Amino acid sequence: MRTVFLGSPPFATPVLARLAQGAHRPVAVVTQPERPSGRGRRVAPSPLAELARARGIPLETPEKATDPAFLERLRALAPDVLFVVAYGKLLRPELLAIPRLASLNVHPSLLPRHRGATPIQAALLAGDERTGVTIQKVSEELDAGDVLLAVETPIEPEEDAGALAVRLAALSAELSSSALDLVASGRAVYTPQDPARATYCAKLEKEDGLLSWSRPAAELARHVRAMTPWPGARASLPGGEELAVLRAAATAGAGAPGEVLAAGRRFVVACGAGALELLLVQPAGKRPMQGDEFLRGRRYPPGLHLSGAP
Repeated sequence: MRTVFLGSPPFATPVLARLAQGAHRPVAVVTQPERPSGRGRRVAPSPLAELARARGIPLETPEKATDPAFLERLRALAPDVLFVVAYGKLLRPELLAIPRLASLNVHPSLLPRHRGATPIQAALLAGDERTGVTIQKVSEELDAGDVLLAVETPIEPEEDAGALAVRLAALSAELSSSALDLVASGRAVYTPQDPARATYCAKLEKEDGLLSWSRPAAELARHVRAMTPWPGARASLPGGEELAVLRAAATAGAGAPGEVLAAGRRFVVACGAGALELLLVQPAGKRPMQGDEFLRGRRYPPGLHLSGAP
């Protein structure tokens, strides 16, 4: 079966690695162009593109998936399946009409829950105890396609978005091979989603990381996990110094939202309900450190407030 793989790192990389060494080795890999990033604006090599080159798989990096020349090259490959993993671009009908059998998409949630751009973060923010991976047919409506396969996994109590994404990517790699086996053998059965159970999540922006101290501590603890590693949970110290919060836990305490309740052996801040202990923080331009280590040498008077989101 001829498969064309469309994806972007880091989530798609282990999936491609698994498929590249099995029966469903792609005949081509499509990914986004390598772009300048960071302070030096250097072009960093894409791990997915490097993997394709290392495995000798032809690589396509179109600026737009609607480019007529790219679509012609794709048609010439005569794919049976387009297999999409975190490609990051809207796929138009003229592209989806190319494969002979199906266009499939890997989505890191248990659809129809958390349709959209940030399902891993959404599951953590919602306090879900379980999540998973779904392989669905690509449809015109966002993540609403019929489901081919799905698998569940528990969310660990302290797991952040970065760690959960690594686990779900590995799970996606296993499930992808099984899904393509079903399609190749003609045994694929697709189940429609229940639209009444659908929830949605939007793309995250940098400002979404700001901590809003008026919210309950339990919500803020989930917020820290969901925003790690990006866009990063953050608050501001007196004087405007930014403080990234990498790990936190809800604890007992009462005070005005944002008030520092303890600033010695523990770093505790009052919330709308309860308090948040800052366990691992990172001042701007410095390394991560434990909350008590950060506080050494800093004399914070009673009543000090941290600021965050309004």
